[in-house]
Amino acid sequence: MAKESFSADERAAMKERAREAKRDASAAEDLKDVLGKIAEMPDDDRDLAEHLHATVLAAAPGLTPKTWYGMPAYASDGKVVCFFQAAHKFKSRYATLGFSDEAALDDGAMWPAAYALISWTDDVEAQITKLVTRAVG
Repeated sequence: MAKESFSADERAAMKERAREAKRDASAAEDLKDVLGKIAEMPDDDRDLAEHLHATVLAAAPGLTPKTWYGMPAYASDGKVVCFFQAAHKFKSRYATLGFSDEAALDDGAMWPAAYALISWTDDVEAQITKLVTRAVG
């Protein structure tokens, strides 16, 4: 039996992304979708996602919440700048805050584009605020 190249979770995320790309949603509908995705998460992921959502919008009010591969994401001019990947999404041991190539985080020949999140603290919030502020330029 041939091994499938994508897991069921990965295939589901790709299907969600295809639906998102075909959809012409308003900002209010996109926000509702993001809040719905956050509400569906297990407690640990939901707590991180709620804090991240509030922090991103406070640090960069010009970013627009939307879903991206079924995950909460934040976009500028329709292009995702950063996103939250819940640990349960791909059965990972930690959640992730990721940045796309739209983020202005360039620093030499190599820089981090994703960060593991395991708990929310004041220090984490301060670091994320700095990253998101920098990411939007």
